[in-house]
Amino acid sequence: MTKVPAWHFNEMKFSGVDFSQGEEVAAYDAMHRKLRDYARVSEEIIRLLSLNPGSTVIDLGCGTGAFALHAAGKCRTIYAVDVSEPMLEYCRKQAEQKGITNIVYCHSGLLSYEHQGEPADAAVCIAVLHHLPDFWKQVALTRCCGMLKPGGRLFLFDIVFPSKTDCLEREIDGWINSVETMAGARLAEEAVVHIKDEFSTYDWIMEGMIRRSGFHISSADYRSGVQVSYVCTKR
Repeated sequence: MTKVPAWHFNEMKFSGVDFSQGEEVAAYDAMHRKLRDYARVSEEIIRLLSLNPGSTVIDLGCGTGAFALHAAGKCRTIYAVDVSEPMLEYCRKQAEQKGITNIVYCHSGLLSYEHQGEPADAAVCIAVLHHLPDFWKQVALTRCCGMLKPGGRLFLFDIVFPSKTDCLEREIDGWINSVETMAGARLAEEAVVHIKDEFSTYDWIMEGMIRRSGFHISSADYRSGVQVSYVCTKR
């Protein structure tokens, strides 16, 4: 393993909620199931990335397995990567209960995961990149690009601030209120922590980092306010 410089960002130290605790992981999964339909969202990502039974996919920041567990039934191999061991264990137990055997579990992060074997067909990064400051986002995206085949695809979803708005505060408050309506006060409190203590960035910065990392932005969906998704193709 490559020696890590003393100045390297510590991605194992959680920003926001501490997901090193098992009870937090279970609560996270329960709340997020109210916020999004895992199967429906996963099917849409599979379609956008043109995945098939021969595809290998890296799930960077897999969490409790919202995407990995569903995609495993549609792809050859899923590499489930997360800095939280309890998250990975939760995903592993769900896979065992479902008889899923083609997920490779990797206790690592966006800055430290070292992909073994041939380059992957695709990667997904869902609500994870905001844990890194912008300098390290660029590093993470460049590393991700290097793990993919030429023409490989990345699905990236995160909270991204719109630069063309007359009131960003209204956009943020609207997002927090919608989270509370759909999933309850506790997750809304976590959304507040996200804005206050984590590292979401502006749309023009995100787009610039994606392009500089070696990707072409095939599509960008800004329809949901601060919730943004990109489909990117390795140049």
